[in-house]
Amino acid sequence: MPPAQNPPTPPLEPPPLFDRLRGALLEDYGMTGDVTSQALVTESREAEAILQAKADGVVCGVKLLPLIFQMAEQLVSLQAAGRAWDLRDAQDAAASGKADWDAVMKLSDAHDKQTIRINLLKKDGDRIVKGDAVATLQGNARALLAGERVALNLVCHLSGIATQTAEYVKRVAHTQAKVLDTRKTTPLWRDLEKYAVKCGGGENHRRGLYDMVLIKDNHLALWNAKDPAGAVNAARQKFPQLPIEVEVTDIAGLQHVCTHAAPDFVLLDNFSVAALREAVVWTKNFFAAQKKDSPRPKLEASGGVTLETLSAIAETGVDRISVGALTHSVKSLDLSLEFKNL
Repeated sequence: MPPAQNPPTPPLEPPPLFDRLRGALLEDYGMTGDVTSQALVTESREAEAILQAKADGVVCGVKLLPLIFQMAEQLVSLQAAGRAWDLRDAQDAAASGKADWDAVMKLSDAHDKQTIRINLLKKDGDRIVKGDAVATLQGNARALLAGERVALNLVCHLSGIATQTAEYVKRVAHTQAKVLDTRKTTPLWRDLEKYAVKCGGGENHRRGLYDMVLIKDNHLALWNAKDPAGAVNAARQKFPQLPIEVEVTDIAGLQHVCTHAAPDFVLLDNFSVAALREAVVWTKNFFAAQKKDSPRPKLEASGGVTLETLSAIAETGVDRISVGALTHSVKSLDLSLEFKNL
């Protein structure tokens, strides 16, 4: 028997959030910058802006505003302003003896010169109603304009995810079922979109291909064996530390994997409501009668889940319901940034 392997880790880390945000700003700003502002707004002009809700919902992404607008100020300033996260990193390094405090003082001086001032009136996960002020921003007008579209794109999109998730969670509140997201996310923004799901009261499924085994029909086809229980056992042998989920398409498949393997989760793919109810009853009775050492796997409903079908699915007694629409078919929440001169 080959030795068990350690859980795999991503071979390459995705770009850090700061790099992605800066890339988003540069995509908008280009090589020459905001030519409209350069033509009409003086370099020293100060302005105030209010981020305002134009619809009811759950807000998400406001914690990104300081990062976005500090970066935007760097783009429009002749001298880069100090960044709050650089200062924190330098403080931590100095406190641990890995750097001297002179660097901290220099960054602190630069940070004190930062002119963008942001007051967050709501926090991520708060419910908002039309007309609510979410945040106020003050500072260099060109910097505020440079960061406006990236900030609104992200906050509106993430708030849309949080709002839609909250509605799904509300529909199952009378049951034990948890609403989960999927990997059907925007490339490079999965961490933020899954964060938005949490802000809406939902739960996160696996983050990627590396942190959980999820055996689906394509894996079985490429494994050259229509044996989902055997696949679970093979995966358990190779990665015993990882949670394992296996997809089944009918009651016979559920019975097979529960009898011959010990998955942590069973994904009931495109089961009817009646079949889901049957699966829940059979699983509970089977494990109660067998008194097996391994715990009963949690049952997850997936496939074609909508707001209209959600309650009936949850009432069957399944433990989890995964919904790709939380992130891939979401309507942005309407917010606007209204400016005035200081």
